[in-house]
Amino acid sequence: MPEFHSRFQELQRRVPIDEHNCSVKFDETKCKNCTLCRRACANTQTVMDYYYLPSTGDMPLCVHCGQCASVCPFGAITEINDVAKVKAAIADPDKIVIFQTAPAVRVGLGEAFGMDPGTLVEGKMVSALRTLGGNYVFDTDFGADLTIMEEATELLHRLQSEEIPIPQFTSCCPAWVEFAETFYPELIPHLSSTKSPISIMSPVIKTWFAQKNNIDPKKIINVCVTPCTAKKAEIRRPEMNASSVFWDMPELRDTDICITTRELAEWIQEEEIDFTNLEESPFNKAFGDSSGGGKIFGNSGGVMEAAIRTAYYFFTGRKASKDFIPFEPVRGLQGVKKATVVFGHFVIHVAAISGLGNARAFIDDLIKHDSFEEYSFIEVMACPGGCIGGGGQPKVKLPQVKKVQEARASALYKTDAETDMKASWENPEIQELYTRFLDEPLSEMAEMALHTYFTDKSDQLGKMKKVTPETNPMSTRFKPHTENNI
Repeated sequence: MPEFHSRFQELQRRVPIDEHNCSVKFDETKCKNCTLCRRACANTQTVMDYYYLPSTGDMPLCVHCGQCASVCPFGAITEINDVAKVKAAIADPDKIVIFQTAPAVRVGLGEAFGMDPGTLVEGKMVSALRTLGGNYVFDTDFGADLTIMEEATELLHRLQSEEIPIPQFTSCCPAWVEFAETFYPELIPHLSSTKSPISIMSPVIKTWFAQKNNIDPKKIINVCVTPCTAKKAEIRRPEMNASSVFWDMPELRDTDICITTRELAEWIQEEEIDFTNLEESPFNKAFGDSSGGGKIFGNSGGVMEAAIRTAYYFFTGRKASKDFIPFEPVRGLQGVKKATVVFGHFVIHVAAISGLGNARAFIDDLIKHDSFEEYSFIEVMACPGGCIGGGGQPKVKLPQVKKVQEARASALYKTDAETDMKASWENPEIQELYTRFLDEPLSEMAEMALHTYFTDKSDQLGKMKKVTPETNPMSTRFKPHTENNI
């Protein structure tokens, strides 16, 4: 066998990043070989060292989580900047630019302007997006409520069916989805088919909202603002084109452009907008209201808690009790959180996991002990702490990470505490959407617009599909991953 020579240099110190990666890029001239990116990918996320470059044809595998960019202190690894695409759309008088903003952005953006971590800047963020040229600004928290309506219904179907496998894994996090498709394709039947909040809201914008307001969907440029670099990959998935199917317009994409919190902050600074003194502005109606459950989606455990609030109502016909609001067992920054939930005569075990290394260890343990059916519902977020610690959030020096993430999480929980409407099913805009357009959760229209499918991507691993740091000759064998290592 000929000796293998990789096109990537310093593999013992760096993450290899392909030049066609749609989420992150690498500038070799700025790299100091500090190993932080490699440690994040191999130890925290367990991606690097779990595939073998000679087996993949020298193609690095990437789930696009962006944690390598988050920890890089020298700017050698950054997200792909797509602001120029948004500017071009705004400059086109024939286009209608719609922004939607994810929950974690509003508690991270202020840090780029000298504000304390966790400062809620929702109103200023909306004003800034309008100042930059957005025609509409919508709240992805509404999309979170819509995701919960479908996902909670799907969970109840699984619990009541002998044919659909449990546990149900969440699928809101695109990096986790790619991780599962690549390393654990046997879990695909367990993944919720419900789209993520951004990818569930986008087709509704380009179908129902466009129809309701007599807007040509071809004129809409739908831009998501996220804490997440993996969304840049998710919006490119070929199946994210429900609006194309609805209108029979092959060229339509549900979401056109994704920019991160960091990209938005840099754009605001470039335009010399005085962010700290902006007057606060509300989201546009139609997608402006959200429940407390939708607001906490950016935290690890938030999806789980929101789903329980609505699933409880769907199952019992009663509002979730105070035992579930707040549901403390799934709150906090621990990498793995476990809880027991009682729905009538159903007693279900749930888990909320953040950090892909924690997910790998948890799943491997389930496989080892053949104990999948001990759990009914498992939330996984790729980034430690959840979306608040996303790969596109303002950078934080490593000693301050936990303190900053706690502040961001607390801010989202505070918005929930201050909201009377706690569960997704209570949202009147959600109720109107189902009454006028979607019919009911899991209806034919809902399945077309709000659900998706997943693909076995394990072939990307090549012949060596089960590689570990112990069996990978290219591994540096850094300190092995341990649970709750965030």
